[in-house]
Amino acid sequence: MSTSQAVLQQLPFLRRYARALSGSQSSGDAYVAATLEALIANPQVLDSASSSRVGLYRLFTKIWNSVPVNGKPEAGVAVLPPEQHLTQITPRPRQAFLLVALEGFSEEDAAEILDCDLATLRGLVEESGRELAAEIATDVLIIEDEPFIAMDIETLVESLGHNVIGIARTHAEALALARKKRPGLILADIQLADGTSGLDAVNELLSSIEVPVIFITAFPERFLTGQRPEPAFLIAKPFQLAVVSAVISQALFFGRKARKRERTNERRATVESGFRSG
Repeated sequence: MSTSQAVLQQLPFLRRYARALSGSQSSGDAYVAATLEALIANPQVLDSASSSRVGLYRLFTKIWNSVPVNGKPEAGVAVLPPEQHLTQITPRPRQAFLLVALEGFSEEDAAEILDCDLATLRGLVEESGRELAAEIATDVLIIEDEPFIAMDIETLVESLGHNVIGIARTHAEALALARKKRPGLILADIQLADGTSGLDAVNELLSSIEVPVIFITAFPERFLTGQRPEPAFLIAKPFQLAVVSAVISQALFFGRKARKRERTNERRATVESGFRSG
């Protein structure tokens, strides 16, 4: 595949990233256009990157970072839905979060794009998690039977600005805690202390409430072969706290986005039904 073909394949994704980063499609497209102009002027600029996709995003990042107003939405244009709050995160952590959570880059590729080392990249992702949590803080239910792991997760969740409503070690405890206070996010192990399943507990909870779920487990194959809830996120043990932080932000951000889209579709269907019945 030629370089031009590879770039063309990535353009829709780069436009998506640019919009989320800048706050509007028109502003994002201006940066994409500037990136393409720079690429046409110097096609060899991608050669030094580990892949053409990484090189394209790295070139875009250099251009985006060179403009002083890049952290502000363009005046007079529509911005992203308010509950997404991505434009409220400072530029560099916002880049790190979107590269990992939205664009699916590995930590190594994201660090290459931002021209930093892995430790810096992980710090930026953690910072984005804290800033995003300040905008969409929620109540978190932890389902985990190992005390030290539960404490680590609880400390991380609270450091991101969320409130832990409780730690459940069994299926029954998880249901009881959720009945007392409805969680806005669930972090769950799959194999619990009494031999019960965190997966079963989550599926039972989701029959009555809608909430994003992150499974943190040493047995990921049980998630992949069982009756798993959708949408759900999976982190394998042993895990890095930076990864958990990023996935929490991702689950809350995209969970809000999905519900916004569902409500919009419901309203559209209601309006269309009204037109047909009228």
